[in-house]
Amino acid sequence: MRIRRSRRDEILQAIAAGEVDVGGLAARFGVSASTIRRDLRDLSQQQPIARTYGGAVLLGGGAEQSLRVRAGQNRAAKEAIAQAALGLIREGETLILDGGSTVEALGRRLAGRRLRVITNNLPLLPVLANMPGIELIALGGTVRPISMGTTGPLAEAMLRHLTADRLFTSADGLAPDRGLCEATLEQISLKALMMRQAREVFVLADASKLDRAEQPFWAPLPPGATLVTDAPAAACAAYARGGLGLRIAPPLPAES
Repeated sequence: MRIRRSRRDEILQAIAAGEVDVGGLAARFGVSASTIRRDLRDLSQQQPIARTYGGAVLLGGGAEQSLRVRAGQNRAAKEAIAQAALGLIREGETLILDGGSTVEALGRRLAGRRLRVITNNLPLLPVLANMPGIELIALGGTVRPISMGTTGPLAEAMLRHLTADRLFTSADGLAPDRGLCEATLEQISLKALMMRQAREVFVLADASKLDRAEQPFWAPLPPGATLVTDAPAAACAAYARGGLGLRIAPPLPAES
C-alpha cells in the first residue's frame, strides 16, 4: 500500500508536468498499463494530494458544472466562436470534435459539409448522424453524465487507430504557461491524445475560460495550437507570447 501511495503521488506530479500518456507512465514506473489506469481511476475519485518539499499541497478543484448549465452560459459568445471555427474547416477533412457546449455549437453548423467526424460528444451523435455528408465515428468508452462525453481506456484505444486534420477541443480553463485544465484525469488523458492524433489543434474558449485555473488536471498545448475566442486581443496577449495562434471571433449580428 505504501508503494502504491508513493507511485500515485509521483503520477500526480508527472501529470502536473504534462505527462499523461498511460503507456509512458507505465514504462516510467515499471508497472502494467492496467495498473496505471487503475491508479488514474482511483485518483480521479478522490481529492488529489501532491507531496511537496517539506509537506503536501491539496490540489482542490472548483465544482464542475453540468453540460446543461454550461450550455446556457455565454451563449452569444459560444455561437460566435463556433461560427469563426467553421470558417477554418475545409471540405473532405477529418475532424476530431471534443466534448463541450462550444464544440457542440460548431458541430451543429456542419450541415451540408462533406467531412469525416470523430467525436466523444454524445449530444452531437444524433445531430451528425442525420447530416448526409458526414461520415461519423463515435468514440466509445465510459460516459460522464455531467459532461455527456466519453472518456477512458476504450475511447483512447479506439482513438489511437485514427488521425485527423484538425481537432476542436474545449477546456474548463486556460492558463498561458500551463495549457488547459479539466476536472478529471480521464478527460485530460483523452484530450492530450486527441492533440497528438491531430495535425492542427484549435481550442474553443470564451473569455470566461481565460486565466481560469480552478481544476487540478492539466495538459500543455502543442506548438502551433490556435485559440479561438471572443476575448479582445489585449486579454490574449500572454497566450500569444506563449506561442498560441489567435483567432478572435467577431460578434454575430443580432437576430431581428
